[in-house]
Amino acid sequence: MTWLAAYAAAGALVGFLAGLLGIGGGLTLVPILSALFAAQDLAPSHSVHLALGTAMAQIVFTSSASVRAHHQRRAVDWHIVQRLAPGMVLGSLLSTLASGLVSQRMLALAFAAIVYAGALQMLFGGRPTAARPLPGAAALFAIGILIGVVCGLVSAGGAFMTVPLMLYCGVPLVTAIGTAAALGIPTAAIGALGFVASGWRIDGLPSASLGFVYLPALAALVAGSVTTAPLGVRLAHRLPVATLKRVFALLLFALATKMALTYL
Repeated sequence: MTWLAAYAAAGALVGFLAGLLGIGGGLTLVPILSALFAAQDLAPSHSVHLALGTAMAQIVFTSSASVRAHHQRRAVDWHIVQRLAPGMVLGSLLSTLASGLVSQRMLALAFAAIVYAGALQMLFGGRPTAARPLPGAAALFAIGILIGVVCGLVSAGGAFMTVPLMLYCGVPLVTAIGTAAALGIPTAAIGALGFVASGWRIDGLPSASLGFVYLPALAALVAGSVTTAPLGVRLAHRLPVATLKRVFALLLFALATKMALTYL
């Protein structure tokens, strides 16, 4: 029960951040889950894989709760979702299917490097000045594939990349946050299936896992996240999100550093 409570608390944190910033929660959750799995001696050779897969699966539920609340406030641009999601889904599937072929150390270090880059953008990038409209369908598909590959590597919904893209192209901040959350749903759903497939025949995984998705942790994460996501949405429409994004960036630095030092 202690571990389930820890998973639920982690879920509550990422649910709040999902509503507030449009993130799926993987960037925050993977280091936390990896540490919890390691403390339980759960699949020692694949604890990072298991953390990535479980985090990706919970994004589907967390982002859904966030999107519902954003949509009620008319803060989701479904036209952008339709144009950007296909590429992101394909990229996410490609990288998650290949995850079982990559060593745990390489996954952890790749995760840390990408999170550092995302945190730097959040901390120093500020709010981009609108310079041009969104690219055409073909360009958005290609951009989506690249974002999706990164999402699969770090089990993220992609908001730390899609939000700056939309802001650069003149999308209002709150709409960019809500739209990023919507983009995270199909990306995470297909990515989770990729993690299930890549871990399907791996030995040494817990009996309650489905590939690289650990079901008890997923259930507790979802229970915690779906209750707090609407609270984050409510604050996103009231508070200065730029300041909160900088706080979140500092949190990402700490988590990525811990992950890197663990596997260096």
